[in-house]
Amino acid sequence: MVLCAVRQRLLRSSSSCASWIRWMQTQSSSFVSSSIHGFNEEEIRDKLQGFHGGSIDLLTQESGIAVLTINNPSHMNAFTGSMMVDLEERVSQLEKWSGGKGLIVQGAAGTFCSGSDLNAVRAISNPQDGMKMCMFMQNTLTRLLRLPLISVALVEGRALGGGAELTTACDFRLLASGGVIQFVHKHMGLVPGWGGAARLVRIVGSQNALRLIGGALKVDAEVGVQTGLVDKVLEAPQGEEGAGALLQQTEDWLSHYTKGPAEVIQAVKKVVSSGRELPLSEALRTEKDVFGTVWGGPANLRALASKTKHK
Repeated sequence: MVLCAVRQRLLRSSSSCASWIRWMQTQSSSFVSSSIHGFNEEEIRDKLQGFHGGSIDLLTQESGIAVLTINNPSHMNAFTGSMMVDLEERVSQLEKWSGGKGLIVQGAAGTFCSGSDLNAVRAISNPQDGMKMCMFMQNTLTRLLRLPLISVALVEGRALGGGAELTTACDFRLLASGGVIQFVHKHMGLVPGWGGAARLVRIVGSQNALRLIGGALKVDAEVGVQTGLVDKVLEAPQGEEGAGALLQQTEDWLSHYTKGPAEVIQAVKKVVSSGRELPLSEALRTEKDVFGTVWGGPANLRALASKTKHK
């Protein structure tokens, strides 16, 4: 009888996850249109595609942890226009990954990302195109943060400008010894435009965010841990084995948060995302809906049968 009741509850809530998905899709689609009248995503996508170079590589693993690599080492992994479009497409792939639990974002060849490629920046330096590029990347990084995956930026070498903003679109940041995160925008006569300032305030608070952006401070291991921007500092052996060791350390660290069935890990990320972004009443409603998708589900029933609650 109890099992039947649980199953009935599950059936009644079977479409509840769709409410969260609808909210996320609505937020992503309205984010741009409500900010810039007449924004045409396909138009800016076509323009960005004209500035070639580098790639965004995605590897999904059976463990449920994916690795996304910013790959343009000849330019310190700076984003070309085509790489911006690549990133949006990789995020779309991850949004559809039903077996996903975690995501590691890293740079190729010993550095994270130095922001935007200056050739692309000069080519779209007029305010109209600049704003459209800004909103395209804001949308992409917002969707990256909202993925139902627990994400971590593995920062080796430098994360500068837009690269620093990219780190804030992950749930956690691990810094390799000797690595630096720096919001260098003011040196370019700019402020963050990819959502990095808003996200940074939520991570480190407004006072620290003002210090980091206004002072263009170099966030090393000490400053990163002190401000809360960096969650852990990683030590790696020297030489060719260093990069692989850092990635393995990151996977091991992330696995503490991704143990368990994908549907449960994704549910955890969904309720936290809604709590971060929604007004309390809506966040509570979303939490209830997401709870309904796992209550009486396979993982819940297995746990009840094995009495794992207090282990």
